[in-house]
Amino acid sequence: MKRRQFLKTAAVGAAAGAIASPAIAQSMPEVKWRVTSSFPKSLDTIFGASEVLAKAVAEATDNKFQIQVFAAGEIVPGLQAADAVTNGTVEMCHTASYYYVGKDPTFAFGTAVPFGLNSRQQNAWFYHGGGQALMNDFYKKYNIYSLPGGNTGCQMGGWFRKEIRTVADLQGVKMRIGGFAGQVLQKLGVVPQQVAGGDIYPALEKGTIDAAEWVGPYDDEKLGFNKVAPFYYYPGWWEGGALLHFFINQAKWDSLPATYKSILTTAAALANVDMQAKYDARNPAALKRLVGAGAQLRPFTPEVMEACLKAANEVYAETAAKNADFKKVYDAMVPFRNDQYLWWQIAEYNMDTFMIRARARG
Repeated sequence: MKRRQFLKTAAVGAAAGAIASPAIAQSMPEVKWRVTSSFPKSLDTIFGASEVLAKAVAEATDNKFQIQVFAAGEIVPGLQAADAVTNGTVEMCHTASYYYVGKDPTFAFGTAVPFGLNSRQQNAWFYHGGGQALMNDFYKKYNIYSLPGGNTGCQMGGWFRKEIRTVADLQGVKMRIGGFAGQVLQKLGVVPQQVAGGDIYPALEKGTIDAAEWVGPYDDEKLGFNKVAPFYYYPGWWEGGALLHFFINQAKWDSLPATYKSILTTAAALANVDMQAKYDARNPAALKRLVGAGAQLRPFTPEVMEACLKAANEVYAETAAKNADFKKVYDAMVPFRNDQYLWWQIAEYNMDTFMIRARARG
């Protein structure tokens, strides 16, 4: 009798366990969001970060939380993505913060600033150095909550119709360049142009601009810049580690259950790591193809680099003197950057330098 009672009790317990999981799932609300990207679908690596996030969120919530992804131009133009989040047209976007320096130069720190942090240092600063809290405190003014959402790594310096040997060669060059770096190059005679990714090629082809930077070999090859500008410069000193973000409407973020906030944060972190892994995996082969097709690789000369650094420091001082938000973030980032490079020169730099030389020796 005791045995039969035990089996009966066990069966009831098992049945209760069987319905517990669906009950939890049923307690999760149905949420449907839209994310508008600042990038075209053809740039699968950078546009793909939104797809990685949406897929991870859907799988973790048994499709209870669905995020539909839209490319630049499908809802709003790429450079208006943040505005669409601020005014509630969409719940979130995937974009580069520095696209919006026209609103406030402090936006630049969300992506990259000249002679700033490399990609690993960006992650260290945002996740463990106070960077994300600082930037989210600033973004609140625009009804935005942000999550890191991808990194390109150190970018290339762009495509030019002519060689740039000296600072004088920069005079009058109309260059597509995003963010804060345009203000720096303007001091050296460059005429900066803000052009969305999908519009760069026709502008370069028609001669509306003389030079353009985007990301690096994999994307640049897709966009075909080598067909209209032969000289490919490096490094992109204004983007040592260009960080992308998911901007979320603050009210929509606040309304999410804690579980969904956690899932969305984790999914964004996955997209953040995945994007750079893809770029690092694909850039080498793309660079080989570009050079094989005639692209002429050129380093910026020491003269140009030193002039750019001097100009950058001047712009930093001028901007910090008149913008308290900018100064607050800049004053936090600089000592963090300096300590990072103090460490970098010990192990990372020496290991990489040795292996690069070893590769050259065969």
